[in-house]
Amino acid sequence: MKKFFSSFFNAPWYPIVISAYPVLALLSSNAGQVQSNTGIRPLLVSVVFGALLFFIVWLFFKQVHRAAFLTTLLLTLFFTYGHAYIAVDEKWPDADYAKWLAVVWVILFVLAVLWATRPKWTFVSAAANLNTVALALVIMAAAQIDFSNGVGNVHRVALEKAPIQEDLTLPENPPDVYFFLLDSYGRSDLLYTAYGFDNSAFESQLQERGFYIASCSQSNYVRTEISLGSSLNMAYLQGLDDAFVPESTARRVLWDSLKHNAVRYNFETLGYETVNFASGFAWLEITDVDHFMSPPPASSGMNEFEGLFLRTTLARYAQDLGWVDPDYLMGVSFRDRFTYTFESMDEISAMPQPTFAYMHLISPHPPFVFDPEGNPTYPPDFWNDQRMYPADMYQKGYVNQLQYLNKNMIEAVDTILANSDTPPIIIIQSDHGPWLQPKDKRMRNFTAILMPGHEDVLYPTITPVNIFRVVFNAYFGGKYDILEDVSYFSPVPKLYEFSEIKNPCANGN
Repeated sequence: MKKFFSSFFNAPWYPIVISAYPVLALLSSNAGQVQSNTGIRPLLVSVVFGALLFFIVWLFFKQVHRAAFLTTLLLTLFFTYGHAYIAVDEKWPDADYAKWLAVVWVILFVLAVLWATRPKWTFVSAAANLNTVALALVIMAAAQIDFSNGVGNVHRVALEKAPIQEDLTLPENPPDVYFFLLDSYGRSDLLYTAYGFDNSAFESQLQERGFYIASCSQSNYVRTEISLGSSLNMAYLQGLDDAFVPESTARRVLWDSLKHNAVRYNFETLGYETVNFASGFAWLEITDVDHFMSPPPASSGMNEFEGLFLRTTLARYAQDLGWVDPDYLMGVSFRDRFTYTFESMDEISAMPQPTFAYMHLISPHPPFVFDPEGNPTYPPDFWNDQRMYPADMYQKGYVNQLQYLNKNMIEAVDTILANSDTPPIIIIQSDHGPWLQPKDKRMRNFTAILMPGHEDVLYPTITPVNIFRVVFNAYFGGKYDILEDVSYFSPVPKLYEFSEIKNPCANGN
């Protein structure tokens, strides 16, 4: 056995292992942002590319150890180029750096070849050490990746202080419950004052169908993950877990609380089937529900992670040459998920069993991929050279996308109502208002609720933390106290450094 391991580690297989590292490292650095299975295809392509390059270099030199060493240097140049490009672009965005960076890489390429082809060096003795280093890098990167992708229903709550109630009762004809989370959708008065957009037609259509519009609603928090962490756990974060302290920026507990939240737990306890849809952000996706809905592989043939990986390598020039456009492909993926969610409403609303369906729509939040009629738009048309949104272009893309979202929401509501034997509960809520607004105005979220027969428990200043408390009390015998409606702002990156934002409506203004 010792002889076998000695022989195995002295063989120069490290270039192939090294070729897997960039994908695994990128996956680990984006842990929680993407599902691990999105890296399968680029991982295979990267390993095949490394093996093929190794073979070609070996054919040229006919010395396997020398070929392995040079291949590793070339792979390093290939996979680090995009990172260097991004770093230089962030530091000197106005400089003409592309040509000079290319010159530097050509020089490094020549030096690599000269180093690897020195006659006196065979690199035989380096194989064992380089194999060990390559293997260690891959193992460390892989260890930080969650490969579970959430298979199977997990009936639990992530937070010990989550306000679950085990004695909820199922009514004779339990209503289906639909929770539409519209990301960054602003309250109507904000849309009018900030963008000159009159959203009254959409509100009127909802009211005609029985919805209550909370005219003075505010979000409890200003960022998606903490807003949802509070909303889906029906409590303020400050009292939910000791992890949510001002000096912390950690998200592990928070993201777990999004997936295994008190609202989901209560509905599962009541015997409801649970449904969630792919959003493109792993930390938002509750993949271990009864029905996790995801569109077929994107019609573009490339996912967002693959586009990101492409931009971190020398292959980023494929975009400049017009061979591939990751930004266009990103837009296709976002459109696919958006369209699939609404096309699935007929299937979801026809399920015979009581259903809790949670749909998080990345809209009107960027990227801006629809015009008002649903025609595709090109995401980079709305940002500048630094991929930042100028205020005027953000407004244009936001209002475009909001109008198309409104049309789809009305159609979805009509489909749900037509397929429901028991009048359903439908919650249409945003996590916060649009970007690029003063912090107090970013709290102005949109809230519309359909609770047939229980409209009297709703009120203009209701915040997300109380919405499901009201639902469980009204329909399922809940004994939840209605909390004081408070809004908190926290700066980037201090998620939990909260300062209160007053609601002017609470003072009658």
